Amino acid sequence: MLNKQIFVSYGEQAKKMTKELLEKIDLKAELKKDDLIALKPNLVNASSSEKGATTDPQIAAALIEYLINKGFEKLIIIEGSWVGADTDNAFLKCGYQELAAKYEIPLYNLQKSSYKQKKVLDMEIEIAEIALKVDYLINLPVLKGHCQTNITCALKNLKGCLSDQEKRRFHRIGLHKSIAYLNKALKQDLIIVDGIYGDLDFEEGGNAVKMNRILAAKDPVLVDSYAAELLGYHISEIPYLQIAAEIGVGNNNLDKAEIIEMNKDQAADINYNSSKIEQLTKKIKAKNACSACYGSLIHALKRLAERGKLKRINQAIYLGQAYQAKEIAGLGIGNCCNQAAEFVKGCPPSAKEIIDFLNDQNM
Repeated sequence: MLNKQIFVSYGEQAKKMTKELLEKIDLKAELKKDDLIALKPNLVNASSSEKGATTDPQIAAALIEYLINKGFEKLIIIEGSWVGADTDNAFLKCGYQELAAKYEIPLYNLQKSSYKQKKVLDMEIEIAEIALKVDYLINLPVLKGHCQTNITCALKNLKGCLSDQEKRRFHRIGLHKSIAYLNKALKQDLIIVDGIYGDLDFEEGGNAVKMNRILAAKDPVLVDSYAAELLGYHISEIPYLQIAAEIGVGNNNLDKAEIIEMNKDQAADINYNSSKIEQLTKKIKAKNACSACYGSLIHALKRLAERGKLKRINQAIYLGQAYQAKEIAGLGIGNCCNQAAEFVKGCPPSAKEIIDFLNDQNM
């Protein structure tokens, strides 16, 4: 697997999709039998993955089974929840305690870890010692919005490897430089992004958007740049991406990325019971829509609402396989709606592509 590649699998069967990705990228070829391999999920709080905040334990289960079956036995799970949350409770409520018991994998609560100062350029960062000791770090972030940095994905997920004191300091001195420098101090070797559910705009969850995808990549800057566009942001709106690229953490030029889609999402009935999301979907007419396409549209409409442009959309917005080969009077989203007078290409399009399209039509 090359640093420029991002593999995408669509669907909602997290364990099956993850195993297929691991076989495709041939993870075993990168590992030595005696490597200490750490899985770092996002367990910001004690909530199920369907709430849009935490990593689906089935992704971790798929990794553990794959690695054990290939003869790798030195596996651990590491995490430190956000300040004010109890990591041990998150391990329990998010399904990781059961996972650890089943596969006899140690859990490391990084809120109770010993820490080591590591200097990066002009900054010293206090990082959990066990995280620094591992030979191969597999990062399992969630694709979701964030109230301060707009998105959180691979780069920001490493904050869980800090002491609570250091997490507070990051907020005090500025998150963007701190996140970028942390990733210079602590290298992640593989990223598996849980993009099945992710919150609309808040890292704690509660307004989950179903995006129905799992990503695999090696470059955290590149995959976060891709994630930004999936959620409707320009890379320039996430300052830590530029900083991380400048100090050599990775590449933020998506023109150099090789996006490899392994399959397509399947149409399904989608029902959102979040009042925040319902407000965004009033003009949507969806029939047999895929979650991946619908999710991109919701993120796009959220970005337009934040910019005061949502009310300017004066036509119905159509998406879904039921509209294939049918003339549509309104706006079409995705290739299924290519008979609309105006439509955005893609299967699925990203939120940024939808925003650009809607701006051209209505703004």
